[in-house]
Amino acid sequence: MVKDLLKGKNGIIFGALNDKSIAWKVAERAHEQRAGFVLSNTPVSIRMGTIDQLADKTGSTVIAADATSTDDLNNLFEQTMEIFGGKIDFILHSIGMSPNVRKGIPYTDINYPNFSKTLDISALSFHKIMQTSYHMDALKEWGSIVALSYVAAQKTLSGYNDMGDAKALLESIGRSFGYVYGRDKKVRVNTVSQSPTPTTAGSGVKGIDTLLDFSERMSPLGNATAEEAADFIVLLFSDLTRKVTMQNLYHDGGFSSMGMSNRAIEQYSKSFD
Repeated sequence: MVKDLLKGKNGIIFGALNDKSIAWKVAERAHEQRAGFVLSNTPVSIRMGTIDQLADKTGSTVIAADATSTDDLNNLFEQTMEIFGGKIDFILHSIGMSPNVRKGIPYTDINYPNFSKTLDISALSFHKIMQTSYHMDALKEWGSIVALSYVAAQKTLSGYNDMGDAKALLESIGRSFGYVYGRDKKVRVNTVSQSPTPTTAGSGVKGIDTLLDFSERMSPLGNATAEEAADFIVLLFSDLTRKVTMQNLYHDGGFSSMGMSNRAIEQYSKSFD
């Protein structure tokens, strides 16, 4: 990879919990590329995870914030701009949680208060983050905002439950806010649809092991790892992608474009032998 892609750039990375998190890998890569950043997560996640270790490793500051709270977000952006002496250059939204998935409640019996929490945490938080940064004029021109999505926004994966609905909303928010942010402030907004990845959150999805195996066999390039996702996201933060905005970018080894691969057919046939 080109060196110093993010030299002189600063940002906020939401969602690092432990070293399995994609946000954690992004923070490591951004640090390697000479970026400065604030790490943010909920107070509970900070207590449960090991984010302080990441902060020590990267020389960054941890600021607790619930991304569903506009008061918390206002405080986070104010503190971040004080730390960096002005506007920032990038934001990563790597936030997602479904109470229905965690409790094993099937989609047909969905608990609606839980569903509202899923949408608020996993999608509306993306809007709240951008609304806060937009009104505070917190990002420089040609800044970059990236949120992590998944192919379940377009294709039905039953084990993903209401998170599929949340990801569809997340991508729509990216396009809608991306238009306004680009028009008014020259800020880019994109979502990245990543391969299934065995993060702490991803491991809670029913059938994740089978899904990982299936997508690995279906994808001509195989599943993209968390480290590879980090490389791609760092590229989106950089000046090399200045005119890329309002896109949902598939980073999945080609899975999203596949029908049925020969490898999958062969494996399926063997199951009947």
